[in-house]
Amino acid sequence: MSDELLFEESQHLGYNRLSFLRRMVLALFCFLSFYWSEETQEAIGSGNLLFFLGVAILFVSAVLVFILHFKTKVVNGSLILEGLWTARKVKIDMSSIKSVSKIKYSRFFFNRAVYNLHRKGAIHFYTRGKECIELIDKDGLRYLIGSQKPSELLLALQQQINK
Repeated sequence: MSDELLFEESQHLGYNRLSFLRRMVLALFCFLSFYWSEETQEAIGSGNLLFFLGVAILFVSAVLVFILHFKTKVVNGSLILEGLWTARKVKIDMSSIKSVSKIKYSRFFFNRAVYNLHRKGAIHFYTRGKECIELIDKDGLRYLIGSQKPSELLLALQQQINK
């Protein structure tokens, strides 16, 4: 049996709204502090340090755009979630799934990136996006999988369930 890849998506850490906003506010604080410290005309002081810290924060933000948070694949009747920060690979067998639907991920504007977070009877996988896919297995366990392409993921999962 060949590996039939129906869906694949990579989500990167640099695109998470909450993390991005925190980094930009911190960099802005560093640059404004540098500007205000320039009025004292210190040759080598904390003002210069704040400027370089702001530049470093911007550099880290640029690098995070390329760092993989997790990868979602639908292959051969399974949903596979591979994360960067852990050696754990989560494999969900589609034969144990009772229902699949597309829902709004959260009512909050900002959500933190999570991988395999068990909270309130559900297992969360999220980097960014407004909608997610909710899977409910035969035991009643809920999986919430954030996606940038929720419609495509829903279609691929429904095809696997209907097989």
